[in-house]
Amino acid sequence: MTGGRGRLGRLTEAVLGGARAARDKARELRDEFRTTDEPERALVAPLLPGEEIRYVGLAPVRAPETHRAGSQFADRVGAEVAEALDPRALFGLLNVVNPVAWVDAVMTPVRIVAGVLMLPGKAAVLAADGGDPAGADPPGPDRPAQARQPVPLTEEQEAFRALFRLSRHRPLADQLAEIAYRRRYVFSGDLASLAGSLLLFLERYTGTPLVVTDTHLHLLRMGRRPDEGREDRRRPQVLWSVERRRIARIDSDHGAARLMQFPSTIVFDDGSWIRIVNPATRDDQGRFLAAVRDIPGQRPAT
Repeated sequence: MTGGRGRLGRLTEAVLGGARAARDKARELRDEFRTTDEPERALVAPLLPGEEIRYVGLAPVRAPETHRAGSQFADRVGAEVAEALDPRALFGLLNVVNPVAWVDAVMTPVRIVAGVLMLPGKAAVLAADGGDPAGADPPGPDRPAQARQPVPLTEEQEAFRALFRLSRHRPLADQLAEIAYRRRYVFSGDLASLAGSLLLFLERYTGTPLVVTDTHLHLLRMGRRPDEGREDRRRPQVLWSVERRRIARIDSDHGAARLMQFPSTIVFDDGSWIRIVNPATRDDQGRFLAAVRDIPGQRPAT
């Protein structure tokens, strides 16, 4: 009997010891993922004079490949079919009646929120900073002779093309239709909207954290924080901005349940919306939710 009790005691101690070890490991991981955005705030503050910085994202945001609101559209015509179509066939699917007028309509929200399209030189510099401002998609031997010539563009259209590194050898309307169709699953489907302009910048740039201030929502080009001990040489740039009053609601999911995935749907006052995912730690998620607490929307349970 005494031996049985001894074995039970040792088993109990082993179980309790395992529980303590698991608890200590969980605390260690939690401390490891505890972060601060103070270095980023210091970098961003000079860019936004007069604004109270409430949140700076520590990781780039991205648009996921699927969204429930677009599932019916995705089921009706698959992405594989879309890529096989002539780009002009996409205009009908996207309800684009006049591609020429549509290009100007798409440029309008970008012009408003970015403020760069009236400055072609600045747009070209931004584009060249990330690669060839002439854009990808050089003409190949299988293209007809007329396709090898640059498509004539106005000065503002050229600034737009350079900013998003679109090909100068294909019509802007064709390329924009492809972007809108490919990404329609994750935004409201209209590039000529605030959500559409944000999508274009997310499509073009990487390393783009969100910044929330008392007056605006900004998208920055900054890059990731350097490893500990290395010099921080980041030089953030403001790519896209919208006044906070134009954000109708922000619905966030799974913030308390998932450590490294934080999807949010941002709805603007023009009716457009976009779903973005920030691979953020819980500390980062908490800072974001605190920064947007006065904006209507669904919030994850804490």
